[in-house]
Amino acid sequence: MANRRDSRIEPSFEGSPRAKSSDGFSVSEEDRVVPANRKSAAKRKSAKAKSRGRGRDRSQRGLFSVFGRLLYWCFVFCIWGGIAVAGVVVYYGAKMPAATTWSIPDRAPNIKIVSVDGQLIANRGMSGGEAVGLNEMSPYIPEAVVAIEDRRFYSHFGIDPIGLARAMVTNVLGGHFSQGGSTLTQQLAKNLFLTPDRTLERKVQEVLLALWLEHKHSKDQILEMYLNRVYFGSGAYGVEAASRRYFGKSARDVTLSEAALLAGLLKAPSRLSPARDPKAAEERAQLVLAAMREEGKIGDKEYKMALSAPATRSPSYWTGSENYVADTVMEELPDLIGDVRGDIIIDTTVDLTLQKLAEQSIRRLIDESGKKLNVTQGALVSIDDSGAVRAMVGGYDYSTSQFDRASEARRQPGSAFKPFVYMAALEAGRTPDSVRNDAPIRIGKWTPENYGGKYYGKVTLATALAKSLNSVAAQLTMEVGPDAVVEAAHRMGIQSDLQSNTSIALGTSEVTPLELTAAYVPFANGGYKPDIHFIQRVTTASGKVLYENNGGSAPRVLKADIVGMMNSMMTGTVEVGTAKKAAFNWPSAGKTGTSQNSRDAWFVGYTANLTTGVWFGNDDGSPMKKVTGGALPAQAWHEFMVAAHEGLPVRPLPGTWKSTPPDTVVPDEIPSADNSQPAPPAPVGQSSPVAQAPARQARPAQTVDADGFDMPSDGGTTASVGHPVPPGDVGGPKKRRQTSILDILSGG
Repeated sequence: MANRRDSRIEPSFEGSPRAKSSDGFSVSEEDRVVPANRKSAAKRKSAKAKSRGRGRDRSQRGLFSVFGRLLYWCFVFCIWGGIAVAGVVVYYGAKMPAATTWSIPDRAPNIKIVSVDGQLIANRGMSGGEAVGLNEMSPYIPEAVVAIEDRRFYSHFGIDPIGLARAMVTNVLGGHFSQGGSTLTQQLAKNLFLTPDRTLERKVQEVLLALWLEHKHSKDQILEMYLNRVYFGSGAYGVEAASRRYFGKSARDVTLSEAALLAGLLKAPSRLSPARDPKAAEERAQLVLAAMREEGKIGDKEYKMALSAPATRSPSYWTGSENYVADTVMEELPDLIGDVRGDIIIDTTVDLTLQKLAEQSIRRLIDESGKKLNVTQGALVSIDDSGAVRAMVGGYDYSTSQFDRASEARRQPGSAFKPFVYMAALEAGRTPDSVRNDAPIRIGKWTPENYGGKYYGKVTLATALAKSLNSVAAQLTMEVGPDAVVEAAHRMGIQSDLQSNTSIALGTSEVTPLELTAAYVPFANGGYKPDIHFIQRVTTASGKVLYENNGGSAPRVLKADIVGMMNSMMTGTVEVGTAKKAAFNWPSAGKTGTSQNSRDAWFVGYTANLTTGVWFGNDDGSPMKKVTGGALPAQAWHEFMVAAHEGLPVRPLPGTWKSTPPDTVVPDEIPSADNSQPAPPAPVGQSSPVAQAPARQARPAQTVDADGFDMPSDGGTTASVGHPVPPGDVGGPKKRRQTSILDILSGG
């Protein structure tokens, strides 16, 4: 027992699987109630766990510390950045005028030019079009512009932070500037007040002005101002000018597809203009349509219909012959009202229907015969008896050439100048029945020849003018003197300088179609020279009259009896002479003209209502292929005048003339070569005092025919002359005739 009590369990050493007692029992570590090293192990584990926890805490505290510091410095930088931005804004804002003085600058004045019946001819001025209210223009236009340019326009305050951030991200990722963050308000501010320079100062000022615009004006007002001032390419400022430029219609009538094209131009007006690149313009318009559908402005059906619309192809420049009229009006305007300070309306004298008819006639004839006859250009001017220009076509196509051949091109009129020669001769005492010998003549070193080399012998002046005989015109110029011819032409309305020489008889001095046509007007109205004008009235947009043409009194430049004789003579040109293609069912008269080698072909003719001149030729002066005044010019004149007189009552030409009976023989009094003084001239319109004959009814010129005309066998009626008349044998024998000089001199 004692031994048993003295026995004890000895602790086992660490790592021993089992401990033995003195009596042979063994106890494993698992049999112990509290393992020997459990507490120490637990302590060690707890220490390690605490250590790991402290590490995690330290790591988390470090991470939070980094983020905290980052947020802190970001906050600091934001504060300082805001201060810097505010400083920049204050600095550049201080350089601007006080906001109380800011105001919307006036829009560039528009000059609206309209026809005699109120139809629009053109808009001129910096804008090129009138302002159109937002509620007046096609609703597709503002919808398209907002959808593609600034879809949050109605929700932002002048600056779009979302759009700006998107543009910045896109530009950074793309590595180049491809998008802008400017709103429509900012763009308007730039257009109204600023230069297009890309500087920090301009951008800051743009933002400040945009905020001011949003404060002072409603969204609709801002959008309306923007659409009426923004540049749409090809010289068109404002939506009305652009609509007229590209579609030939008002902004009020623009379709969905057309509105999309206009909105697409705003990104790059010059590059995307349909006048320059129709394909690029159409592709951009399709993007606009997609944006409108995305924004819910249009449905799928409208989208598909708009996509199927044909691409718009515009001429490279403003087209239509009415623009020649508009250009002339703009040249005359400053002399009438001075500087234009606001929108004005100009009522012209031009009939737009007649203008279009004239243009169509000129273009059709050139299209049909231009290549065959080497004709590239034409011009037409029509003036009524009061001097009002009713139509003026300055060339084949205004879009390809803006040079106005009607009012600016000086060309040789050829025989179209001869009426002034005959007029001077009549004023010197001759009559239409006066006889001259049509034969080859030589004047100094000059030998004027008839067209085709054909001569007719003894002819009356009426026949000579109807057949446009050069020999007779040269003789008359020698008789009355070149100075008298020049004076007569200037008195009638020719303004160009004229060379006072004998060759003026054949129209060698250059004139414009406008002035030559104007100089024929006194023949049509009874001898009065009116003021030639395009502008009837100028008013402001509110209706205030700034200028009005009241007509006034036109001075008489031609006696009534001379008018009657000239009209009788020039009637023959249309009815039996060189301009038979011009005849229509109205009493009419006129004169053809063809310059040397057919470089110019003319016909100027008139009725009691209108005087119209037509010219065909080439800008470089190259010859046409045997084109005469009785061909293309007479045809164009005929087409125009038939349309212009449709439905009007027939009126006779002014003036009458009493001719002598054809069986009355009154010899010419031809001075001798020693230039002895002639007998006094007979009174105008009467025969020579050698033999008076009873008057008969006025004989129309068509009874005189160069191929078989009724004329005295041995003389005509004329007054004596003060200049030598070349005999028929001067200059050699008559060409292309199998008759002798004796036959010519005797009238055979």
